[in-house]
Amino acid sequence: MSTGIIGSGSWATALAKILTDNGQQVNWWIRSEDTIRHLQQRHHNKHYLTSVYFDTHQLNLSNRLHEVVANSDVLVLAVPSAFLEEVLAVLPPEALQHKKVISAIKGLVPESNQFINEYLADDFGLPLEQYFTITGPCHAEEVANEKLSYLTFSGLQLEETQNIADLFTNSYLQTIVNNDVIGVQLAAVLKNIYAMGAGIAHGLEYGDNFLSVLITNCFREMQHFLEKYTTWAGPVHMPVTQHNYNASAYLGDLLVTCYSLHSRNRTFGNMIGKGYSVKAAQLELNMVAEGYYASKCIFEMNHEIGAYMPVARAVYAVLWEQLNAEEAFLALEKGFV
Repeated sequence: MSTGIIGSGSWATALAKILTDNGQQVNWWIRSEDTIRHLQQRHHNKHYLTSVYFDTHQLNLSNRLHEVVANSDVLVLAVPSAFLEEVLAVLPPEALQHKKVISAIKGLVPESNQFINEYLADDFGLPLEQYFTITGPCHAEEVANEKLSYLTFSGLQLEETQNIADLFTNSYLQTIVNNDVIGVQLAAVLKNIYAMGAGIAHGLEYGDNFLSVLITNCFREMQHFLEKYTTWAGPVHMPVTQHNYNASAYLGDLLVTCYSLHSRNRTFGNMIGKGYSVKAAQLELNMVAEGYYASKCIFEMNHEIGAYMPVARAVYAVLWEQLNAEEAFLALEKGFV
């Protein structure tokens, strides 16, 4: 199977490293001609994971999305969720026919609050059977350094999902498969919101004791939201699968995103807790923190779902309603168990 990657950020670069380390030829869409030229001449991405060097004979670099899509059997989407519609807008509706699409996006489509698979089904007619997700726990920076990491691949059909996962498995990257396609996507969205909260708490100079209680309550909140969502969505929109909350894609990804210094969502939250405005934090970080957009998506979704989510609500209020972070967390303190 020929593989294409759409995106040029740190996660896209890490996935390109994994695939080329496994001996694969990669069709790689990168918007910037300057970045393409730098990769061709200097063999590394000038903006992200600059320590990763590529054998450029394994890369077919292009800023023509039609070309990359046409030449790939498997497509990996690795652009921020907020930009996905803009990037794919140039493609005709039939472009993804007979393609296998892997989402490495940890977010919802902001304007419509859709899962990535829902957006692809509506705009490109992609059936859920051809859709797969990649979730963590896994930071691009540790992949770059070949630190042993784990990725969870989710798809409706386990045998086909395993075939996809095998493309990425190597000595420093182990893979896990399941069929919990919607559940793991929700978990990935929520853990970024909670990492923002953990960062805010750190910026406010709460200690590790408080942080452990905060994350425990976030984990309970995540489970509660997913159970309410499952009932609300029903089997038509939520395929009947087993949600293993103790698995890496749930608990593991939540922990690493809340605690790791590599976590851009935690870093963003930390700046907010220290008094940065949202705009100043965005400029300082210079990368998209998915939890910012996710907090608004989940807040709006929850109007219909009705889950009790005090932490996610507090993060939303700080980021989108300009509630003072110290006040928001003082209100949270007494409600934890």
